[in-house]
Amino acid sequence: MKLYGYWRSSTSYRLRCALELKGLEYEQDPVSLIEARHKEDSFTSRNPFAGVPMLEADGRDRAQSMAIIAWLDERYPDKPLLPADIEQRFTARELAYAVATELHAPLNLKVLKYLKDPLGHDQEEIDIWYRHWLAATLVPVEKRLKQLDTGDFLFDRPGLFEAVLVPQLYNARRFDFELDACDKMVRIEQACIALPEFQRAHPDNQPDAPGA
Repeated sequence: MKLYGYWRSSTSYRLRCALELKGLEYEQDPVSLIEARHKEDSFTSRNPFAGVPMLEADGRDRAQSMAIIAWLDERYPDKPLLPADIEQRFTARELAYAVATELHAPLNLKVLKYLKDPLGHDQEEIDIWYRHWLAATLVPVEKRLKQLDTGDFLFDRPGLFEAVLVPQLYNARRFDFELDACDKMVRIEQACIALPEFQRAHPDNQPDAPGA
């Protein structure tokens, strides 16, 4: 498998987490979003969504991180990212999809660039936008985790939810989002980043990270 991603892309990050948690081998071919390589014809001819990540696997170019992760779990059933119990699977999806679907769209790089040019918002206004939408989803996610009285992970080991959550909290810190009231999420994050799988997936440890 070959992963086309960008070191700081949250969707690339979540896919790396999933690949690592499942113990799957893959090579990387970085796609610079800053240099707009994702918009080049050589890339869009393979991925019409013009975004990362893209996973080349089983003779096909696969786009959309959540769809790729679901495919990985079906194609490689060992080390599943979802629990066996149907209610636990629903809970994992409920929380993971909340983060993935409600936050990625308004906080995507192309949206932030559009806010700046042509709409003319300055960086402070864009940061306010970013933190507003983070709060709109992370606050209820934290409330759900408190209802569930979670510990180090959502269930007994990290899976789909953790693979989606950890990258989003990484981004939240970049935009100075206050996490003091999110003790359940932070506890899960800290337990995850202590694991070698999450350390290998971390943006700073990618081949295209500055100083790598």
